[in-house]
Amino acid sequence: MKEIINLFESNLLEKQIYNDISKCNELTTEYGLMLQEEDVKEIIKTRNIALEKSGRIEFNGQIINKIIMIFCDSPYISQHNYSDTINELVEIFYNYKNETLDYISDDELMEIMKEHFDNYCQGSLELLEGKVLYKIADNIRNGVKDYTNLDSEKD
Repeated sequence: MKEIINLFESNLLEKQIYNDISKCNELTTEYGLMLQEEDVKEIIKTRNIALEKSGRIEFNGQIINKIIMIFCDSPYISQHNYSDTINELVEIFYNYKNETLDYISDDELMEIMKEHFDNYCQGSLELLEGKVLYKIADNIRNGVKDYTNLDSEKD
């Protein structure tokens, strides 16, 4: 019986997350971006897999909404790559939440991701994940005070 209740609650949560993500379209259409039903379902699936892989728990889908709203004005995102980019950003976010040892807040991590994605990385998710966030996580683990400095050495 408990499994049935958990499944029911999970479905309610996923419906709420689906509705919340879909509402983002009202604002992202200003940038020529819109997620279709299958895109939203794929992003939720990516979220669920990323949470499971990272061993994290989340009680709402607000991370996805925040990522969408922060990145929707990026000059490197178009309707052509929008869904795939959001999927990858969601996966990268949860991975680096763990890699940064929860040292930085969700909002700060997203701001760092956006700043570097738009500037240093010029839209390259590979560079964002493989160099920028890797270096920041390494700086945090090694006690570097200015952990966002990509050229830093241990203080």
